[in-house]
Amino acid sequence: MLLALVGELRSELTATRAELAAARAAIAELRAENAELKRRLGMNPKNSSKPPSSDGLAKPVSLRKSSGRGPGKAKGGAGGALLQVEGPDVVQVHLPAACGGCAGDLAEAEVVSVERRQVFDLPATRLRVTEHRLEHRRCACGQVTVAAAPDGAAALAQYGPQIKSLAVYLLTRQHLPYERCALLLADVHGAEVATCTLLEWAGQAAQAVAPRTEVVREQLIECDVVGFDETGTRIAGRTCWVHTACTPSLTMYHVHAKRGVAAIESMGVLPAFAGIAVHDRWKPYKTYTGAQHALWAAHHLRELTAVAENAAAQRPEAWAAELAKLLVDTWDEIKEIRAAHPEATGFTVDALERLTARYEEIFTVGRMLHPPRDPAAPDHTTKSGEPAGPPGRRARSSAPVRVRLARAVRQQRQRADDQNGEDPAEDLRRLAHGTERFFAVRGCLSTAAKQSENLLDAITLLFDGRGAWIPTPAS
Repeated sequence: MLLALVGELRSELTATRAELAAARAAIAELRAENAELKRRLGMNPKNSSKPPSSDGLAKPVSLRKSSGRGPGKAKGGAGGALLQVEGPDVVQVHLPAACGGCAGDLAEAEVVSVERRQVFDLPATRLRVTEHRLEHRRCACGQVTVAAAPDGAAALAQYGPQIKSLAVYLLTRQHLPYERCALLLADVHGAEVATCTLLEWAGQAAQAVAPRTEVVREQLIECDVVGFDETGTRIAGRTCWVHTACTPSLTMYHVHAKRGVAAIESMGVLPAFAGIAVHDRWKPYKTYTGAQHALWAAHHLRELTAVAENAAAQRPEAWAAELAKLLVDTWDEIKEIRAAHPEATGFTVDALERLTARYEEIFTVGRMLHPPRDPAAPDHTTKSGEPAGPPGRRARSSAPVRVRLARAVRQQRQRADDQNGEDPAEDLRRLAHGTERFFAVRGCLSTAAKQSENLLDAITLLFDGRGAWIPTPAS
């Protein structure tokens, strides 16, 4: 009897221990899930890749630091006041009506000096109509011959290249909807242009820039450093992807139904590129082993900020904040070098050694907190970093963000001089919607703006028969 009771108690104890172990595992999982949810709730454009529009009215504090000086231009800096020009378009001479002393007539009086005052304003913005009269002349032989119509006057009444270029500029550079663009042209210029006409002009511009897009593609392939990114957009009610490749002097957009390798192949830049491809660590980019790969410093800063803000009290992650500060300081130093020495191509040996030593010091701390895992051991972990059971199947790594970031930094150290100040993601997030023709013209205008071309003149070339402006090869 007593033995049976002991056996029963042992069975209950075993069951209780199993239930306790299961409860502890559930509690650990819930704690990890709670921590992950808190981390996600704390995500914003400052510490993640979320676009600023996702915040609504709750905008986070900017990552920009105060310069410490008051508003206005810096002391001793160049002013920005409106200055007079030497060749005004119109000169009006004003005579004094009468002498201020005796009220005498000054019509024949001596001019002792002239005070110049200039007013800068827009010219009349109404449409100007040019009529081309084609004469029909009868020869002595009786044959009637008509004069040839000049370029741009193929119809009895039509719009010229200037109004077309302005419309395309408003649509593709300023992102005006077609109806609002038509309304602006009617209100300001008195041009009653239908939206279908605007759509036709945009198509003409896109067709004209197509050969220049190929030129930009070829020039990008030859560049040393190119930035790549992609963003989703809605076209005809479905999600498509706008891919970009850019440098400080070139921009190319490509619209595709896919986000991955198929779109990258269709764009045709990265598959033939052998320089340094800067991107956001998305896996399809790294399948192209012919290029070297670097990561955008902006993404590093966001992830490092997230690590510093969400670090557990028992494991402070001060190294993340220090590394973020190093990236910002390095970029500030690059800008100072470029301003003082435009011909410089990199850091001095001493500066590079100093920055490298500081990086290694910070990285050593991060490596001590997150040592390299055994490559032979699969990464079967829970969100809290604890083992997630026997490695019987392949699972996606769910290690904490701080651990994954430390590994990424360890695997590839960012070259600070490869950033070039050009982040395609920031440009893409300003694009709300569009079509292939929109992005074709948009890319041409972005390149023209980077190369200090007059954008209206660049578009006008598309419509006046001379073809588009040719981009200058990147240096």
